[in-house]
Amino acid sequence: MQPIRNLLAGGSPRSIGGANEAVALALERPAVLRQLVELLWDEDHVIASRAANAVEKVSRTDPALLQPWKAPLLASLAEAERKPLRWSLASIVPRLKLSAAECEEAAALLYGYLEDTSSIVKTLAMEGLVTLSQKRPQLLPEVLDMVRILTRSGTPAMRARGRALLRQLETRPSNTGGSRKRQVN
Repeated sequence: MQPIRNLLAGGSPRSIGGANEAVALALERPAVLRQLVELLWDEDHVIASRAANAVEKVSRTDPALLQPWKAPLLASLAEAERKPLRWSLASIVPRLKLSAAECEEAAALLYGYLEDTSSIVKTLAMEGLVTLSQKRPQLLPEVLDMVRILTRSGTPAMRARGRALLRQLETRPSNTGGSRKRQVN
């Protein structure tokens, strides 16, 4: 694990360090991805944040690669206190293949993230809830109400992202298999 950890160490704490290089390696070699996931809980906050950044980027490219770590990632969604880990998990977990019960659990946890002090955590929790509602349509009415409210009353980042999410939801095909525009206003 030391070479991947070393890749993520050093430099400015505000930079992503070697996270992009770690992503490329993880996409090629599952052993590297395992190491990155383990580094999410590293005692060095900078390394853990960079590992979270890299794992989130892997989840954008191929979320199926993270399925073996679904249980610990879902558990971490409940336990994470560090903001960079919270905002990464808010994006990662909804991208995974989840059972109905896991979707409900993740949604409940993400609703809790809307109370975070970080605008980034709140914004990504809102986005994660929309992703979950695409997998579990039963969540849509409540998620839609929440996005509408936060688009009016949230931070500037939440309002901007909320407008984009509402547009995305408006153009989502209906559950009947058609492609008509869904009215959400």
